[in-house]
Amino acid sequence: MADKQREENMGRYATDAGGGDFQPAPSGTFAAHCIRLIDLGTHHGEYQGKPTARNQVFIEFELPTELMDDGRPYTVGRFFTNSLSEKSNLRPLLESWRGKAFTIEELMKFDLENILGAPALITIVHESKDGKTKAKIAGVAKLPKGFECPPKTVKPQAFWIEEWNSEIFDGLSDFFQDMIKKSDEYKERMTPQTPGTHPDPLDDDIPF
Repeated sequence: MADKQREENMGRYATDAGGGDFQPAPSGTFAAHCIRLIDLGTHHGEYQGKPTARNQVFIEFELPTELMDDGRPYTVGRFFTNSLSEKSNLRPLLESWRGKAFTIEELMKFDLENILGAPALITIVHESKDGKTKAKIAGVAKLPKGFECPPKTVKPQAFWIEEWNSEIFDGLSDFFQDMIKKSDEYKERMTPQTPGTHPDPLDDDIPF
């Protein structure tokens, strides 16, 4: 049962089975582009006294009309469990973004990477904690008809542990690199092969 659950929660396909920047993005509703998708792997925790294992992803947006002091557009992102179950946070956000609910057939074959580079209308709220203000994505919606989002300033990028790309990994912040290294998938990837087994063809890309 554990192996089946892990299989359902791995990879770039969200399943039907169940930032603290110095300059936080401004609050309000803005046109944006999805510029980054990071597979953070499976992490363990506890909920209501029971152990949990969640495959997590980080989705980041660029706000091309809102610029920081250095002239670069603000970015804002949010963590999600990589699941499209009815109780997930990711599924309602995606349905609001696309403007319609998923059909059963769409859920079975939805590739999460489809969102990469896509325009959106995002709502940002500010939260204060320990004297710091953080920007939080409160909602994502489809752009109104006839409305266009200004061009992206960066090339959209996805990182998947099972499709390891050392160049992209090395470009991630220390925070994301450390989180990925703590995942089940990364640890399994770095486990030495048992004598007599065949190496993973992707092992040549592992940054030893």
